Amino acid sequence: MRLFAAVLPPPERLDELGRVVDRLRGLPGAGGVRWASRDGWHLTLAFMGEVDEALLPEARARLERAASRTPVFPLRLHGGGHFGRRTLWAGVAGGLDTLRLLAERSDAAARRAGIAMGEHRRYRAHLTVGRGRGEGVAMGPFLDVLDGFEGGRWEVDELVLVRSELPVSGVKGEQPRYERVGSWPLGGGGSGAG
Repeated sequence: MRLFAAVLPPPERLDELGRVVDRLRGLPGAGGVRWASRDGWHLTLAFMGEVDEALLPEARARLERAASRTPVFPLRLHGGGHFGRRTLWAGVAGGLDTLRLLAERSDAAARRAGIAMGEHRRYRAHLTVGRGRGEGVAMGPFLDVLDGFEGGRWEVDELVLVRSELPVSGVKGEQPRYERVGSWPLGGGGSGAG
């Protein structure tokens, strides 16, 4: 199964972002963007890719430990940016140091559970809202709208393991499907990785 560890913003924060994305969809050039569905919006902490189900019990135990060692922390969706001409995202503000720590612990938990993770890179918090089709799109008009976005604050209080199923039908506009397969409350402030 294809898995990743994530933080899921609460529905009211996704609604705030949704109003901004609705504005983005009305801009010139928006047809050149494949917009991510709201029910799939998340902050990926550690992408695990295809995971053998035999590794899942150990991964769950290690992710639970990573969550228990990480304190609850504040976040808000804020502004936005892009990766090249292909990926448009909403940014994050607030407890970024703790978010990075949770991402590092999630990555370490997966590795220690025997999951073959990709190359380790410094965590960059973002929530993907769209991807340019073909050669991509000019991002300037979208960034102008995202620049002033300030979402409300929330307390991140859980680590979530998500299963994703990529579209296979070939139907235009079909989106990946996401399913929660585990979640663990954040806890104290100890040190160490899962």
